[in-house]
Amino acid sequence: MTHTIMMIGYGAMGREVHRLLPEGVVLDCIIEHPAACEALQRELGDDIAVVSSVAACRVVPALVLECAGQPGLRAHGADVLRQGWSLAVISVGALADPTLYAELCRAAEQGSSRFEVLAGAVAGMDGLAAAREGGLDTVTYEARKAPRSWQGSHADTLVALDRVTEPAVFFEGSAGEAALLFPANANVAATVALAGVGMEATTVRLVVDPHTTRNTHRIVATGRFGEFAIELSGYPLEANPKTSTLAALSVVRACRRLVTPALI
Repeated sequence: MTHTIMMIGYGAMGREVHRLLPEGVVLDCIIEHPAACEALQRELGDDIAVVSSVAACRVVPALVLECAGQPGLRAHGADVLRQGWSLAVISVGALADPTLYAELCRAAEQGSSRFEVLAGAVAGMDGLAAAREGGLDTVTYEARKAPRSWQGSHADTLVALDRVTEPAVFFEGSAGEAALLFPANANVAATVALAGVGMEATTVRLVVDPHTTRNTHRIVATGRFGEFAIELSGYPLEANPKTSTLAALSVVRACRRLVTPALI
């Protein structure tokens, strides 16, 4: 059985996900900015429809993958859910906006659908969410990346990225603030917050480290269950150093769930 999917956005992450789609999952439709549709359609040929709106999608997809960044989720997420289609969200930082989060929830209710918050670049979100059921006391998250991974973000105004010689904390605050200030870099902060104690109660530290070539994420949680610390040191996506390779693989895993009888 073949499962058709739709993708919102076809940048570096979307291309990586497309390349790694499991057998039995076929990309049928891509939503892109109107200015990019014609060129992308020529590149991909006629087997994949490139359109600028959800209404123009030619099939009912088994799953819609959001790979477009926060603007793409804002522009198309609610329309997908109102259609009654399942949506996998990787730009989780957008959900730090309570207005958008409420809009997506309403749209899901209207369409009898749901959206899944993907784990993205980190692991352990199942354990964190389980721990929340018994009561969490504190959750902290630290992201450590090379200067090039922070370039082009709000970090440029907080630290001299081209002159830093030692690791430096350039932001410390809530997950909600981090996710909105660093939309391309701190989606994990929002993911941790949604799985744990919320946007305002989750403490976030962002670090630039000139001595690393990896994106390191460290999560520490305490509560009634006990305490855990999780640290992942992953490679950035080759075509987009602001994104971890594991984030793209998280989207691929969401597709694999369509074709496997056992869910893990």
